[in-house]
Amino acid sequence: MLLLHLSDVDEASWAGALRTALGDYPVVRRGDDFDPAEVRYIFVWKPQPHAFDGLTGLKAILSLGAGVDALLRHPALPDAPIVRFVDTDLSQRMSDYVVAHVTMHHRLYSRFRAYQNARRWHQFYPPAASETTVGIMGMGVLGQDAVSRLKPLGFDLRSWSRTPKAIDGVRGFAGADSFDTFLAGTDILVNLLPLTPETTGILNSDTFSKLRRDGLDGGPVIINAARGGHQREADIGKALTDGTLGAASLDVFEIEPLPDASPLWPLENCYITPHVAAISDEKSGVRYFSQIIKNHQAGEPLINVVDRTRGY
Repeated sequence: MLLLHLSDVDEASWAGALRTALGDYPVVRRGDDFDPAEVRYIFVWKPQPHAFDGLTGLKAILSLGAGVDALLRHPALPDAPIVRFVDTDLSQRMSDYVVAHVTMHHRLYSRFRAYQNARRWHQFYPPAASETTVGIMGMGVLGQDAVSRLKPLGFDLRSWSRTPKAIDGVRGFAGADSFDTFLAGTDILVNLLPLTPETTGILNSDTFSKLRRDGLDGGPVIINAARGGHQREADIGKALTDGTLGAASLDVFEIEPLPDASPLWPLENCYITPHVAAISDEKSGVRYFSQIIKNHQAGEPLINVVDRTRGY
């Protein structure tokens, strides 16, 4: 059977849709009368400490999120394969966010908004897209999709990842030894990395100081749509006020919801969204995970299994 353990989403709605998609295959929720030993799959989002109690027959853990860093820190996580959510709809939503904010910053929106507030008519012209370098950290499914949508817009593109990735039209950098070189040519830094011990806090003062200074007027920009654990918000606030950064777009935060007292809220060159860049759509999720269960029951291998040693 499939057990749902979903927090902060409409678990009842997901359960009904999965029952319809899986037909005779039993789907149960927390609180239902079932034998934990009969559970073969558990579908999780923000699982509670007791989520895996008694699941001795578990074949796979299905994660609603694309990122699994929080799940991997669960103190009682069973030694079963973890399948993450990989879906074109999710990728599209993330790329929509990235493209919107890249183009906004490339067109120097912060400057023109300030002019508007001052009722100042000043025809300052932004650079051509080809003169602006977008550097994307993370070349997994989301990073590659973002590149494919930025490329037709004419931006100069570069990437940085754990291992080398050869992508047409993108100058690739890989590993710690190439990080500074990658940053030195980047005007708009986009973070789509998985959160691992190596990438925790990577958006910090040292990183910001190494971005290209003679590109975008007003200074380089950062965009973080990955995890709050990637950023040091005190460093971001300082960089946005002392001119190290021209602007920042942040969809994720060290503490969520972002506390009222955060100094980021009033900064006019900081664009805050409440962790909505890419949401897991129920229809897409039901289609994806029900097919995985059907295929696995038929003897096919699981797909998009997390490498626990890498953390993604």
